[in-house]
Amino acid sequence: MHPLFTERGFLPAYDPARSFAPGSKLSVLDEIGHDLPSLLQDSNFRQYVRGLRVPEWPEDRVREETLPELRLYFVRLGFLASAYVNQVSQPRAETLPHNIAVPLCKACALLERPPILSYDGYALYNWKRIDATGPIALGNIDTLQNFVHLYDEHWFILVHVEIEAIGARVLAGMDRANRAFESRSAAGVSLALREIAAAVWRQVAVLRRIPEKMDPALYYRTFRPYIRFFEGVVYEGMARTPMNFRGETGAQSSLMPALIAFMKIPHRQSALTDHLKDMRRFMPLEHRRLIAELEALPAVRDLAEPEAYNEVLEAMATFREVHFTWAQEYVNRWVEDPRGTGGTPYMEWLRQLIDETRLHKLPV
Repeated sequence: MHPLFTERGFLPAYDPARSFAPGSKLSVLDEIGHDLPSLLQDSNFRQYVRGLRVPEWPEDRVREETLPELRLYFVRLGFLASAYVNQVSQPRAETLPHNIAVPLCKACALLERPPILSYDGYALYNWKRIDATGPIALGNIDTLQNFVHLYDEHWFILVHVEIEAIGARVLAGMDRANRAFESRSAAGVSLALREIAAAVWRQVAVLRRIPEKMDPALYYRTFRPYIRFFEGVVYEGMARTPMNFRGETGAQSSLMPALIAFMKIPHRQSALTDHLKDMRRFMPLEHRRLIAELEALPAVRDLAEPEAYNEVLEAMATFREVHFTWAQEYVNRWVEDPRGTGGTPYMEWLRQLIDETRLHKLPV
């Protein structure tokens, strides 16, 4: 496993770019991004957007030195596109204008992902450290871009960022477990599994903090609509056929798929598993490759102490249970459309994942 994964988890190798260089033609996107929550309060927002001169990404290939700026470009345009289509005070738009659609599609083609704001743009590339020498953790991080003037949205995003930061310990544990398995060390495998479980329990503790600074009614009515899926949207200048894309959802995080691949959890083939496979299209390319590598590894289950192996599964199931609780509290009690932001019957599916995770435990 590449050391970057064991050091940074699924967060980018370096903290995200905060802005474009002063004087750059791209810096206008920073101004638009800063003003976006205010602009969305105006019923003429879409007319304003159609009149924007949006600069295209100036390169036709991905270079390591400009990758952070390319990701920031995707964040700014992804937010703008979702704001345009899903503006809360207006009927959902069926067309994304040429001046947004074309540059967004070009940038997303370079990143090898669908042209819509997803979990990576909403969370993985959308944060900064307040103290650059401090931890990537709540209290020392803030967002770069938002849809609304409410700290509730910041908090929602930042909880996920800290969870992803803890994910470095999960991946480091997987790497150690695999090395121990290769040397046929049952003790080494079990020790690494305990480290993975401890990290997942830390993620559970962070996920439990959601209600501290996020009101359920505000979430459902103010900023959740902006991360919904696109359904029947024409991208002007790209295609005449209306397109559908999954909205931003935690199912696009690579953490749980990586754990499922490593632990070899056999989820029953269903529309759910098809959906989860489709979610990989919205993950960064390097994440997809790592999950495929984990799937190809032998099962450490064969050498593990049952208690150590089962503790990872219990932590995973509990994480999903907390997620299930927040889905009930923040979405289902307010719901008009039974689909999640990714377009799925999420409550039924979440329960299936919880049950199948626990069913995979080893007999003690």
